[in-house]
Amino acid sequence: MWSHLPFDLLANIFSFLPPDSLARARTACRYWLTCATSCPLSTAASMVRHHQAWFLALPTRSHGLCCYLHNPNADRWHELSLGFQPEPTRPVAPIGSLILSRPADSTALRLAICNPLTKEFRYLPQLAVARTNPAVGVVILGPAQHSPFLHFRVYVAGGMSAAPRGAATYVPTVEVYDSEDDAWRIAGPMPVEFAVRLTVWTPNESVYSEGVLYWMTSARAYSIMGFEIKSNKWQELSVPMADKLEFAALAQLDGRLALVGGRSGGGDACVWELDERHVWSLKEKMPAELGMRILGGRASWAATKCARGDGGLYACIEISGQEWRCGEKSVREGDGNGSG
Repeated sequence: MWSHLPFDLLANIFSFLPPDSLARARTACRYWLTCATSCPLSTAASMVRHHQAWFLALPTRSHGLCCYLHNPNADRWHELSLGFQPEPTRPVAPIGSLILSRPADSTALRLAICNPLTKEFRYLPQLAVARTNPAVGVVILGPAQHSPFLHFRVYVAGGMSAAPRGAATYVPTVEVYDSEDDAWRIAGPMPVEFAVRLTVWTPNESVYSEGVLYWMTSARAYSIMGFEIKSNKWQELSVPMADKLEFAALAQLDGRLALVGGRSGGGDACVWELDERHVWSLKEKMPAELGMRILGGRASWAATKCARGDGGLYACIEISGQEWRCGEKSVREGDGNGSG
């Protein structure tokens, strides 16, 4: 009976399955695989409404082909093999149910997208200009017209490129990849100073807020560089307490740019928000008891990572080898994409 159900009815049933059950259903037969892979956009949206997003964590220094998924409904972790990937990768950004990644063992940029549950993997086309260590950012535009996935663009800024006679030079241009065109194009020039700083202090993540794509340099004292997509203009923002923060990360909260940081010496961990005047205001402090639990007796936030989760911010700190202690601070009610 199940193999003869109408396509739209079966797709609607699949929309109520959590991600792990849906992945198992895909392996039942070719008909179910086609239905689960090609479900209409309305069904994909239903999946988001019916289920909390799963939290995804990938090792930053391990070259093992695996990742970890947290099921919020069962409150348990799952280890998933990434052996289907042709090489070890590290995450760049979540794109709905997909992960944008780059090679872990190479500074030359080659981007790919994958889904750890369905074990799908695909390289994006080669960039128009080969680059090493550029900054990468993602902008999600909404549902795609002819696909169950999202319409997104990937922006690549700065980086180094080989020059004549073997010398290397900074690349003062921005390239953009459009998922519907499946191609790269040059979006425009950028100030050489920004290209140098984004290359030397390559940021780990980007945040898109109100038409601007932001990166934060990985060097202390921290600073933020923004690319206004519509006008192709660049801007620089200061970071609150920039010279006193041991770690800092960007996030988007309620549509606005936010910054999470921990003060030197195991001081307060705080969340700031950027208002319409481009002024930072303190939004919240992490409770002292939670901060002590996360630090575990250490007096440093230096090993802290921060990720945006389903309506919250997740702070993780490495305590030994590959063991992590995590804490969550809920910042608002609503839907969101788990990431790590």
